[in-house]
Amino acid sequence: MSEHNVLLIGGGGREHAIAWKLQQSDYLGKLFIAPGNPGTAQIGTNSDLHISDFEKVADFSIENKIDLVVVGPENPLVDGMADYLKDHNIPVFGPQKDAARLEGSKDFAKSFMEKYDIPTAAYKSFSSDNTEEALSYIDSRGVFPVVLKADGLAAGKGVFICDSREEAEIRLDQYRSDENLRKASGTIVVEEFMEGEEASVFVISDGFTAKVIHNAQDHKRVGDGDTGLNTGGMGAYCPAPVMNKDVSEQVEKEIIGPTITGMQMEESPYKGILYVGLMITSTGPKVVEYNCRFGDPECQVILPSLKNDLLDLMLSAEEQRLDQKEIQLDEKFRCCVVMASGGYPESYEKGKAIHGLDSVDEELLVFQAGTIQSDDALLSSGGRVLNVVGSGDTLREAIDHTYQNVEKIHFENAYYRTDIGAKGLKYYPKG
Repeated sequence: MSEHNVLLIGGGGREHAIAWKLQQSDYLGKLFIAPGNPGTAQIGTNSDLHISDFEKVADFSIENKIDLVVVGPENPLVDGMADYLKDHNIPVFGPQKDAARLEGSKDFAKSFMEKYDIPTAAYKSFSSDNTEEALSYIDSRGVFPVVLKADGLAAGKGVFICDSREEAEIRLDQYRSDENLRKASGTIVVEEFMEGEEASVFVISDGFTAKVIHNAQDHKRVGDGDTGLNTGGMGAYCPAPVMNKDVSEQVEKEIIGPTITGMQMEESPYKGILYVGLMITSTGPKVVEYNCRFGDPECQVILPSLKNDLLDLMLSAEEQRLDQKEIQLDEKFRCCVVMASGGYPESYEKGKAIHGLDSVDEELLVFQAGTIQSDDALLSSGGRVLNVVGSGDTLREAIDHTYQNVEKIHFENAYYRTDIGAKGLKYYPKG
């Protein structure tokens, strides 16, 4: 196979991890990242390309003889970047707009699951202008907690778990009053709260063949013990022990297979990465949500565990020959701790100098997310700043390896959870 020039879209920790993995490919020619971050600049060539301008992305791809565009974040996919590039004969790894509705619209995803008998929580959708109807439905159920979800993309902050009618009323009002949520909340999904343990399964699909890459467990809440506000993700570990052989087989048979077949039936074959967020309930696994890309920070633990050539897998999916591939994983556990700016996911300060990256273990991985280079200084520039990824032969070793190195890294008002991976330890009495 000849070398392929790749343009990677995105600039967060997920994209740093993808760039790191792509750089290891025997088939990689030149690697461009737009916009990238100081971490990806050490791997490929960053570009200040405006990724929301699809015409400029296409022009850049043609000028730089790009053989594959890899789209990291969800927004360009939901907005139709894959469609636009394909219309200009530019190969792209990522689902087209109609398929990306699985993430772009919670209401579509729920109705899709209902149509194809894919297990998920009971729900009903309402216009954000009809909060009284939503409250009447909540009253008629009379069961708390209840889950509220913004229909559209809300950067991981559009879901609220409400323990009372009063809280539900406040959150329903927040969807209308909060400038950051209003656009995503024209429709609101009211959903049954599912008891159980969460897990994330990541699938690569060429539209017809789907292969499970790996599974992980994310930690969405900002505080230890899964307390506080939802965030984009405060850490993850893999593999998730709740995804044992029986559960994994059930997920493939009852969820992944019907999802891929259902999208074919909808005349929107799903090509790319499919993230299936699960709740493992007492009656079996059920879908919490779909995402149309790698999770962040789950990607940061999954890709180091993948022994396959990532670019080869992506090209196989784009060229619809994934049936010829078998996924291979190492046997390591991995843990990712997100070092965030104090105050995240609400207001926080930027521009804090980051120290200690030169003192971490050689085996450790640090993927940059919200960072910026200023002369010789690396500064914080976002809510989630760094992803610190340790590994080990046991989950306990992976957790310890990660936190031992987190303590070596410093920036003013740095915040991180101290219990990432802890709930997985109950499955491993000896670590």
